[in-house]
Amino acid sequence: MDHAYWGPRFSTAQVGDLLDARRSEIGASSCTIDLIQDEENLCGRVARLIADGKVIGWFQGRMEWGPRALGNRSILADPRRSDIKALLNAKIKRRESFRPFAPSILDHAVGEWFEEDDAVPFMMQVFQIRAAKRALIPAVAHVDGSGRLQTVSQQTNPRYYRLIERFYELTGVPMVLNTSFNENEPIVCNPEEALDCFLRTNMDVLVMEDYLIERRGVPTA
Repeated sequence: MDHAYWGPRFSTAQVGDLLDARRSEIGASSCTIDLIQDEENLCGRVARLIADGKVIGWFQGRMEWGPRALGNRSILADPRRSDIKALLNAKIKRRESFRPFAPSILDHAVGEWFEEDDAVPFMMQVFQIRAAKRALIPAVAHVDGSGRLQTVSQQTNPRYYRLIERFYELTGVPMVLNTSFNENEPIVCNPEEALDCFLRTNMDVLVMEDYLIERRGVPTA
């Protein structure tokens, strides 16, 4: 078994039906809705938003089976930002400040950034980050210089891989910060749960299949 994407999935059409049914509520939260059916454009836009410091809810394909969010029910952010842990906890996670966040890294780049070089598709191992690289990714470096990484393969999750590739092209960093898509609750499973979590927190962007929902301003009362 080389991946954990065995849970339920929801089509772009199902997501569209949900967004249509709740369009007024989404608009009242000062959000826009875009349908981006070209995957290259979608991943490029999301990579730019991450590089600009936005916090992204990423809801794609089949849900992960097991204890880790592995790029299909994930919250993503820029690992280069030293303030991102506090930002995520203030906006969404509301958890203890000492609890670290994990990097999702392109599988071919592991040896360049970590002292060990191995496949870790299930985010179940901790490797030491190379000393020269730690200052570049403070948001995913533990206090002891380690990181609990997930290696991302083009074969098992091509869209997530492409997103990280686009971020790599923009920043020179072949990884994104990945934490579970939830707010002190079980990881979201269906589009309704993802949209609810997005609307009640201060997440900046929600990407569900081919739809991108972006918070543009201050929500109305």
